[in-house]
Amino acid sequence: MSNVGGEHQTSHKPLRERSIGDEGALGEFGSNLISTPVALRDSIVRHGKPTSDRAKSQTIFSNFFLHILPVRTHLHAIKATTTLGLGVATFVLFIILCVTGVLLMVYYKPSVDQAYASMLDIMHVVPTGRLIRNVHRWSAHAMVACVMLHMARAFYTAAYKRPRAFNWVIGMGLFVLTLGLSFTGYLLPWDQLAFWAVTIGANIAQSPQELTDALGMTQYFDIGLWQKEVLLGAHQVGQEALIRFYVLHIMVLPVVTAILIGVHFWRIRKDGGLARPSHADASSQEMPALASEPAPLKSYGLMAMMKDKTPAVNREMRHTITTWPNVMYVIGAASMVTVLAMLLLGYFFDAPLTEMANPNVPENPAKAPWYFLGLQELVSYSAFMGGVAIPAIVVLGLALVPYLDREKEDVGLWFSGARGRRVTFVSGLFAAATVIGMLWFTVSFGWLRNWETTAHVPQIVITLFNPGTVLVALFAMWSVATVRFMNSTRMGAIALFTCFVVGFVILTYFATVHRGPNWDFYWSQSDWPVH
Repeated sequence: MSNVGGEHQTSHKPLRERSIGDEGALGEFGSNLISTPVALRDSIVRHGKPTSDRAKSQTIFSNFFLHILPVRTHLHAIKATTTLGLGVATFVLFIILCVTGVLLMVYYKPSVDQAYASMLDIMHVVPTGRLIRNVHRWSAHAMVACVMLHMARAFYTAAYKRPRAFNWVIGMGLFVLTLGLSFTGYLLPWDQLAFWAVTIGANIAQSPQELTDALGMTQYFDIGLWQKEVLLGAHQVGQEALIRFYVLHIMVLPVVTAILIGVHFWRIRKDGGLARPSHADASSQEMPALASEPAPLKSYGLMAMMKDKTPAVNREMRHTITTWPNVMYVIGAASMVTVLAMLLLGYFFDAPLTEMANPNVPENPAKAPWYFLGLQELVSYSAFMGGVAIPAIVVLGLALVPYLDREKEDVGLWFSGARGRRVTFVSGLFAAATVIGMLWFTVSFGWLRNWETTAHVPQIVITLFNPGTVLVALFAMWSVATVRFMNSTRMGAIALFTCFVVGFVILTYFATVHRGPNWDFYWSQSDWPVH
């Protein structure tokens, strides 16, 4: 009985304690409710104020958005001449495009009957709609320009060399995706400019017919028509093309781009940070810190000291600063400058919007976006070579640069030193003379298809032998000659890359300024015939 009584007392004791604690629980609930904002903050920010090296390290470790950055950053990485802020600017522009794109989606209607009207509503009815669209349009152009400049910066500082080879390939993928994002978004306003520019792109996609026709294979293997139908969803630009471009522009390409951006940033950290020359660590003098803090005198590891082959091994920390908050200040400043520039452009300059698309009234001249005008100039000689083969060769060649140029040398130096600067200058002169000479020749005398004496030349010869392929062949020969003369694959790569950059700039300028109706040559737009 005593045991039973004991059990009875034991079983009731928790009940009495719970009943007594009810009032305390209510009070605790009230205090918890009041302190919820603080508790929520502590659950998100799981570190103290970054007042010490340890707390600053925890700031980076425990933050999802910052963990791709190292705990400490070398001072060389935050110099203006190291990256020119192009990587940060490109990423910020992508964020701006995503935000403004979502806002535009609220009012845009992807229908050939309503798309143009919805653009007018955005421009003239929706509050701040004009500014949002302008910022979106100029940010798209700026992102293309920044990606190109960022790629050139990485190339000329040899930032593609091992162990950063794969990240260079990822960067080339981002370059292609950026062009794809701009091209698919170009059609959405459904005006004359967009319709005929995309029509040009669709015809370029169909251009392999030029080669298959010459080989007599089109009736068996019409890859050109297949590419055009995949791009447009039909035989011509219409509703199927509009909805296909819309889905690619707002969902497929942005998601893939965001994934590759994440991989790109992650690889930068894993590959030892931004490329820097050896003298950045070899200097015995202390470099001034961005913020007042004691410079560490020796390195440390999270787990243990060990031998390895990663770029971080044998790198001193003498010239490093904590990423938080020093580098965040630099990133924040570059971001604010980028946002301000886009807001100013959007406020003072309207994005173009011509008449509603009309398939029965072709634009003359129908010009592609500026970043495709160089290709359009080559397409005027051969649609297949200028629009498909040469771009594919250039992109593939650039992607393979790290694997073809394995020459061991210091990285992070612009043009790899004085020798590279001379090669860049001479190659630029060679490319300028070659391109300008070829343009003068074609404007003055035409090419094979314009000559009566070549009326019976096979079509495949006209397709493969044109000014575009001649320029590529001359650039390749110049690169090979540079390799042999300088005994350096790096110098050969610089020579070839410089030739393509100069050629792109000159062809873009020529197609923008000097090409008019029927793609004829004019000194200025004022010389165009008046209808």
